[in-house]
Amino acid sequence: MSEPITELEQAWETAIDEALLQRIELQRALHAADTFKATLRKAVGQVVTVLRRGGTVFTCGNGGSAADANHLAAELAVRFSRDRSALAALSLCANPSLLTAVANDLAFEAIFSRQVEALGHPGDLLVAFSTSGGSPNILQALRAARQRGLETLGLTGAAHPAKFAELCSILLVVPSAETALVQEGHLTTYHLLCDLVERSMCCPDRATRACSCDSRKES
Repeated sequence: MSEPITELEQAWETAIDEALLQRIELQRALHAADTFKATLRKAVGQVVTVLRRGGTVFTCGNGGSAADANHLAAELAVRFSRDRSALAALSLCANPSLLTAVANDLAFEAIFSRQVEALGHPGDLLVAFSTSGGSPNILQALRAARQRGLETLGLTGAAHPAKFAELCSILLVVPSAETALVQEGHLTTYHLLCDLVERSMCCPDRATRACSCDSRKES
């Protein structure tokens, strides 16, 4: 026989129920949003086109979004769910020496744009994560990318400002203004992105996950 729960534990249980229901509703909202699904299809096409042309996918974000940027780049460069050739992807959040050098010697707002200036080429892609859409260093990175001829893909939340949208060739919006929920929506979004990119790049008609094809060649 289980012991009765305390008043505090009951409060925790209520909070857990409410939080899980919020997340279920978010996933349902994404599933029901035809615009979101259509935009995600465009984003998949954008990434596949860049990679097939020999370009690189760069990612950036702050805080939890930096973790998402690292995660997406790792899934693309290594693998998501299929054995295949490497895909060219690099997180601009991953080098602490470079990040702190730029922040100390130039400005924190330039930590990503400086790397875009150093590494980006026309035909590459910058994927920018920002739950608010208002981070100055993300906006500066997007401007630098546009100036150098890179494609831009933004992932943000419902409260993003117009200036963020204007800098993104394609914009994926999670229908929430709550930071934690936006980040969780981003995880779902880029896992779907990785899966669909991998299917497109790596023997899409093959039944098994194992594949020895060259991922940069047309299937």
